Amino acid sequence: MWGRKRKSAVSAGAAEARSPLKAAVHEARIEAAERTSVVVDLRDAEVARLELLNEALDSIFAELPSDAGELFDRGISRGDTPRLWIDAVAHIAMGRDKRIYRFLHDTRIGRRVLAESHEIPEMVKAITAYVARRLVERERALDDNPDFITRVGGRAAARARGRRRRRAFRTFLFGFMLGLLTLLAAAIFLANRF
Repeated sequence: MWGRKRKSAVSAGAAEARSPLKAAVHEARIEAAERTSVVVDLRDAEVARLELLNEALDSIFAELPSDAGELFDRGISRGDTPRLWIDAVAHIAMGRDKRIYRFLHDTRIGRRVLAESHEIPEMVKAITAYVARRLVERERALDDNPDFITRVGGRAAARARGRRRRRAFRTFLFGFMLGLLTLLAAAIFLANRF
């Protein structure tokens, strides 16, 4: 009626024309799902290997002095690239073949590889050496300024912030007054000249 075509005639012709495309899209979706499941399986395997290494490190981190706990923040991050973090700048990631551990250290000039191995005991040795170096660095810093830990506290930090704010305000006020005096002197100089 009113110039409409019958649905059965239109849909039958359209279904025949779209069926190869629909089939191809359906196949592409199946392939994408299979690839996704493979990627998820690989990521799960990476996380499992990193968890094994993390468990092997438990004995080392249990021996840390109680006051050095804030120096290290060990944990596994699960993202596109799973990582086992030792501290804020060092982590272990899996290599391209997903079987090799890579101990990486982020520096100001880029990322350095501290160790690579397929074996957990070798990685534990490398991480132990890194932790020992960090502890020695901390001891040296505290030896240079022995009352550093006792000096830094809530009250001391608040006082230091207050001093910095007052100093910044005094500097601003001094600069403002100096600018006003300079403008006044320039105005007087120019008024006397004309």
